[in-house]
Amino acid sequence: MSELVTETFEYDGGRQVAVYVPAAQAEAVVFAGDGQLISQWGEDLEQADVPPTMLVGVYRTDDPDEMARIEEYSPSFNAERFAAHEKFFVEDVRDWVRSRFGVALPAERTAVCGVSASAELALAMGVRHPDIYGSVFAASPGGGYRPPEVLPSPLPRTYLVAGTEEPWFLENATRWADALTNANAEVVLIERPGNHGDPFWQTEFALMATWAFTR
Repeated sequence: MSELVTETFEYDGGRQVAVYVPAAQAEAVVFAGDGQLISQWGEDLEQADVPPTMLVGVYRTDDPDEMARIEEYSPSFNAERFAAHEKFFVEDVRDWVRSRFGVALPAERTAVCGVSASAELALAMGVRHPDIYGSVFAASPGGGYRPPEVLPSPLPRTYLVAGTEEPWFLENATRWADALTNANAEVVLIERPGNHGDPFWQTEFALMATWAFTR
């Protein structure tokens, strides 16, 4: 039987991580920012044509100042804060998933996911750690973190989605799609009816996982 397991870490005075554990042994894993929201989407994968997939949702900061979240998720604003969160996300959480659940999969079976500001985090993690995250799922990315002038190689496969009623976020998604395509990365860009935070984010998640893990 599938279950949702929540753990509180010492990072930032107590940061939660919620893990959707599939009923069968995980054959793929998605690490996500904004875990309060995205960890709830694990059950959607049960209805999708994907192998058993674990979803690891790292909660955002509980600081009410939205800038605190942005500084954790985008490398463009506060290098020290971003680096601390990057270490927590990439090292501490992954080490715990390995020891607690016995899940440590190669990059081609590992994705990183985010929405809005955490989509910037997903893009940054993919660009900076392509050896860990073979796929990036980015819904309506913000514009604080933009493609570097020179992108590294190799790059992860990237699935971007944005809504027709959120032109600024669609522009950001398009900017990333163009830059990654020009760097010879594999890219999907989908435009859906909807505004920022609309249900198309959750609906697209299962499609992203299907795209990444059913080859």
